Amino acid sequence: MRKGIFLAGSAYTIWGLFPLYFKALHAVPSLEILLSRMLWSLLFLVIVLSVRKQWDWLTIVRRQPKLIGNFTLSALLLSANWFIYIWAVNDGKVIDASLGYFMTPLVNVLIGSVLLKERLRQGQWVAIALAAIGVAWMTIQTGHLPWIGLSLAITFGTYGLLRKTATLGALEGLSLETAIFFPFAFGYLTWLTMHGQNALITGDLSLKVLLALSGPITAIPLLMFAAGARRIPMTTLGLLQYIAPFVQLMLGVWLFNETLDTHRLIGFAAIWVALVIYSAESVWMNVKQKRTTVS
Repeated sequence: MRKGIFLAGSAYTIWGLFPLYFKALHAVPSLEILLSRMLWSLLFLVIVLSVRKQWDWLTIVRRQPKLIGNFTLSALLLSANWFIYIWAVNDGKVIDASLGYFMTPLVNVLIGSVLLKERLRQGQWVAIALAAIGVAWMTIQTGHLPWIGLSLAITFGTYGLLRKTATLGALEGLSLETAIFFPFAFGYLTWLTMHGQNALITGDLSLKVLLALSGPITAIPLLMFAAGARRIPMTTLGLLQYIAPFVQLMLGVWLFNETLDTHRLIGFAAIWVALVIYSAESVWMNVKQKRTTVS
């Protein structure tokens, strides 16, 4: 239990610190960072799979060609999520990005209700309604939807739904997703190289090292999360997930000096209250089910 909390909590903390890494790459275009991240992630994952001799999943892929189509869709969603997040961080919108991951649990519930026909409990409806009020408030005050947060929440929430129902595990699934996009990433980066624009070739040593580190930086917290998730209850895991957006928010406000004005703070507060209600209701239902099981 303690090891699981440590592993999952550490994974979420690393994800929360990602703005520090992407800010260090601000001189590189967001698309190039994304494609470099895919290539180096694939290389690192191949090394991990080779060390663990974990290649049996390729047989499943060969026997079920439909998996390629399913994972192409999940790869598109993951790529969109990564790109929006990288762009937002480097465009000085870390706070907006954190909003997306605060909203993701509630978007997951809504997706489950719409697509999986899951019946929502009263507390969940209240949480979703409060979050909607927060989004509406920010929309009215700013004159536009908080599209960065909504885009991140919707793409990651839908991605989570696809991965939840997928045959492959976290390591194998990410390997397949990055492999699917390898030809495009390799082709585009080759084109940049031919035109003298590939930062991995033209950048200084520190920039090259940072780009190369995108592989382990992507894969290691994912492996820690997968290992931790197997050791702790889903309720505990659900509470730990707020670490990442909280760290991102603090970085945006205190380190990057982004503005969190009163209007936005009110919108955030509505979503935070919604998350408190959602989490408390989830914990209560978990306790209630355990009591019912014991009795």
